[in-house]
Amino acid sequence: MTKKLLLAALVAALSGPGQMLCAQQTHVDGIWMDARATFHQQTAGGEYSTHFQGDYFNFHIAGHLSDNLSFRVRQRMNRKIDAENPFNATDFLWLKWQATGQWSFTFGKQPILLGGYEIDSAPIEVYYYSAFCSQLYQYYAFGATATYSFAPGQDLSLQFAPSPVSSGLQDAYSYNAYWHGHIVPLWETLWSFNIVEDQFHRKMNYIILGNKFYFGPLVVDIDFMNRASLRQPRFFFSDWTAICKMIYSVGKWNLCTKFGYETNSAENVDSDGLSYNMALPAGDTFIYGGCGVEYFPLGNDNLRLHAVFFRDNYDRINNYDIGLTWRFKIYARE
Repeated sequence: MTKKLLLAALVAALSGPGQMLCAQQTHVDGIWMDARATFHQQTAGGEYSTHFQGDYFNFHIAGHLSDNLSFRVRQRMNRKIDAENPFNATDFLWLKWQATGQWSFTFGKQPILLGGYEIDSAPIEVYYYSAFCSQLYQYYAFGATATYSFAPGQDLSLQFAPSPVSSGLQDAYSYNAYWHGHIVPLWETLWSFNIVEDQFHRKMNYIILGNKFYFGPLVVDIDFMNRASLRQPRFFFSDWTAICKMIYSVGKWNLCTKFGYETNSAENVDSDGLSYNMALPAGDTFIYGGCGVEYFPLGNDNLRLHAVFFRDNYDRINNYDIGLTWRFKIYARE
C-alpha cells in the first residue's frame, strides 16, 4: 500500500497540471556551515590517554525551486566518499513537494523515519549514543515519504526507504509509519512503527516512542524502543531500549545528563544461531550514561563550549570531552 501511494504521488507530480511544479521563483534561502572539535581524554585500566579530534564539519544549503518545491542539502566535509557509496558523506539531498496545505511528498536522501529523540537529533548535537543507534548502518538513505498534516504541529508520514541495518546497496528495505506531533502543549512526540528487513531478508518490527516534555527551564526526553521478530519467543520486553535525557537551562548555561539501558535476550536467534537484531546482538546488555555542561558565550547557538563525561558497561572507559561547536552563515536570503 505504501509503495502504491508513493508511486501515485510521483506520477501526479510529473504529469499533473503545469502550475503545480512550475517555477515561480528559484532561490537559495540559506547557506551555512557548522563544525565541532574536541579534546578527548580517557582512563581505562588505570591508563590515561588524550588526543584532539575533529568531530563534524558540515555544509548546508536550503532553498526553493518554486513556491511549493523546496530542497535541502547537508554534506559532511570530513567523511570519506568511496566508489561503492558515492553519497556516503551526504546526509540530506532531497526535494519536497508541498502538494496542498496538508499533503507533502519528499524524494531523495533523507532521514530514515525511526522514532525517538536520540536518533532524530542532528549528530553534531549528540555527544554519545546508545548501542543500538550507534551500530545502525545508516540513519540517512534515498527514499520517498508522504506526509499528511492533519492539524497544526501534527504530522503523519509513511515512508519507503532502504533498511537502516543494511548497506543500502542491497534489496533490503524499511516500511515506516511516523507521527511527529503532540498530545498536550508540553508533551511532544516522535513515535514510529517500522518493519525493517536485514541483508538476509528477515523482518523485524520496531515500535519506537519518543517523548519530549517541557517543564519551564527543564526539558526531558524519554525514548522507548521495542524490537521484535515474529519468530522470537516473546514480542514485548525481550529486545528493548530505554533512554532518558534532561537539559536544565540557566541563562547562557545548560546542565545536561543522559543515561540508557538496552538489552536483547539470548534466545532471540534464528535456527542458525544468528541474532534477529543486527544492531544489538542477542545476549547483549548495554548500560550507559553521563553528564555535562554547555556554555553559549554569545547568547545563541553560533558558539557553544562543552565539557562532558560518559561511560558504559561494555568497554568500561571513562571518557572526558572538552570542546566547542561553532556555526556561521555564508548567505541568508532577505
